[in-house]
Amino acid sequence: MARPNYKELTIRPEVERLLEKAHDEGVETVWDRKKAQEPHCGFCELGLSCRNCVMGPCRIDPFGHGPQRGVCGADADVIVARNFGRMIAAGAASHSDHGRDLAETLLAIGEGETADYGVRDEAKLKRLTEEVGIDTTSLTPKQMAKALAELLLDDFGCRKGQVTYVARAPSKRKELWAKLGVTPRGVDREVVEMMHRTHMGVDNEAVSLLLHAARVSLSDGWGGSMIATELSDVIFGTPTPRTSSANLAVLKKDQVNILVHGHNPIVSEMIADAVRDPGLIAKAKAAGASGLNLAGLCCTGNEILMRQGVPMAGNHLMTEMAIVTGAVELIMVDYQCIMPSLVQVAACYHTKIVSTSPKAHFAGATHIEFNLQNAKAKAREVVELAIETFKSRNPDRVDIPGTPVELMTGFSNEAVLGALGGTLAPLLEAIKSGSIRGAVGVVGCGNPRVKHDHGHVELTKALIKKDILVLDTGCAAVAHGMSGLKVPAAAELAGPGLKAVCQALGIPPVLHVGSCVDNSRIMHLCALLADALSVDISALPVAAAAMEWYSEKAATIGLYAVASGIYTVLGVVPPILGSKTVTNLAVSGLEDVFGATFAVEPDPIKAAELIDNRIRSKRLALGLTP
Repeated sequence: MARPNYKELTIRPEVERLLEKAHDEGVETVWDRKKAQEPHCGFCELGLSCRNCVMGPCRIDPFGHGPQRGVCGADADVIVARNFGRMIAAGAASHSDHGRDLAETLLAIGEGETADYGVRDEAKLKRLTEEVGIDTTSLTPKQMAKALAELLLDDFGCRKGQVTYVARAPSKRKELWAKLGVTPRGVDREVVEMMHRTHMGVDNEAVSLLLHAARVSLSDGWGGSMIATELSDVIFGTPTPRTSSANLAVLKKDQVNILVHGHNPIVSEMIADAVRDPGLIAKAKAAGASGLNLAGLCCTGNEILMRQGVPMAGNHLMTEMAIVTGAVELIMVDYQCIMPSLVQVAACYHTKIVSTSPKAHFAGATHIEFNLQNAKAKAREVVELAIETFKSRNPDRVDIPGTPVELMTGFSNEAVLGALGGTLAPLLEAIKSGSIRGAVGVVGCGNPRVKHDHGHVELTKALIKKDILVLDTGCAAVAHGMSGLKVPAAAELAGPGLKAVCQALGIPPVLHVGSCVDNSRIMHLCALLADALSVDISALPVAAAAMEWYSEKAATIGLYAVASGIYTVLGVVPPILGSKTVTNLAVSGLEDVFGATFAVEPDPIKAAELIDNRIRSKRLALGLTP
């Protein structure tokens, strides 16, 4: 079979080269499987198929010639809204369950039930504990950890009127949420209620379903994800600016290569400690390697990149490519965004796939389960398995293309404020003067339906040219890092105002703020800016964009951004076009409800123009030069 034109699939020459290698070696990749699925089901793409019960499955004919109602009588508006609501619920559940894991870890630390984990940022623990109204005067760090964890764990139930960090939102935003009845009460409560509402015979009005979807998303953005971010900082350390590198070339031909993949730092932080152990390094050398090399993939990689400077091997669509290099001994996974295909691709090489979470088993993988009592011992076990696997590597099959690309990381909100002298005043002045015309969160996944990394990178280049600061997370952040946009020298690509600010502060025009849950950092920073200007978030010259999103979590992020007042551009159409009511509400009607809306634009240059026009209008409304 002839090779496809790989230049149409990715902007990365390294990925092209490895796709050719995979093709020649008969290894199936995500792009092959995507092609095999075509043509995609038109009903599903439009959101018009329903399998919520077994009276169906049902579908609505978008052309009006076939069925216009399901067996139960649900029309296109109801079916699309129910499907979208369930997507939002799944996304909120995923990120928020990550937050629950961190809260339970902090509780175990506070109760003395784990010796493997502790508090690395006691100052932030104290600050967070006092923020929620707990008197810390006579409390030890462990007592603070217990008290804060217990309070935040209540955010997952329904005993409170609202999740804790809603208090961080500007007063005008909180008043709007209360008026609309969408103030998030508890993560689990909102997710369960959405599943209830979308059962046959419950909520059969599209607007009502979508308003509750907004409430579900807010329970994640201002609840579960924000908890995950803040408690990860407490337990593993608040990120500070540092340099590292990215690209598949961070793999080492002469070392034992271990990759961490998924989303949860509870596991990856233990491996990061283990690979520094002199005894394990000695074992690696005895096996014929020159040492141990740890690198990251996706959001687990982002977590340890931000805090420890561990290099990034790639993002979502590069996970299989890492194995195809033939140089990876072991990929340790926790949960989320891990393609089951990794096990099959690994079987074509010597690579081991090790799963670690009781929530995420992978058929054919080696399962080494981590918990709060055995994490350090299990991390050593994983590293020892990688060392043993190194002995089976075939040097003739190793091909590590490209060179590492330097990047700067670690821009937590605390780090941003620190760079500004401990106050938002310099940033506000730069915004008012027009040196920084606005800010955009460019976030989200990689999707084989669009050209790999093209949307992220081209949008960001266009934005910084317009003196718009970019904050990034997740796979978008990795794309920017591999494209050289996350070093101070990249300021040369920015407009004159942003360039001057970056040069004065020694920062890049694209700031890495973390993994996907760390979009909550962006939300919190927007709230701080809004409070400083005595306005709502919707009045700020800010926006968000997810050009290559694919996951339910990304849909939830987009909706909590809009529900918080942030205009959000999507590069991939969500499955809602089968309903005019839902589509019109999403791309225009939400403006009247939340002061923000979605736009869908796959062309990154056109998307940048939409965002620029939005920022221009917000600046004018604030009495600033456009």
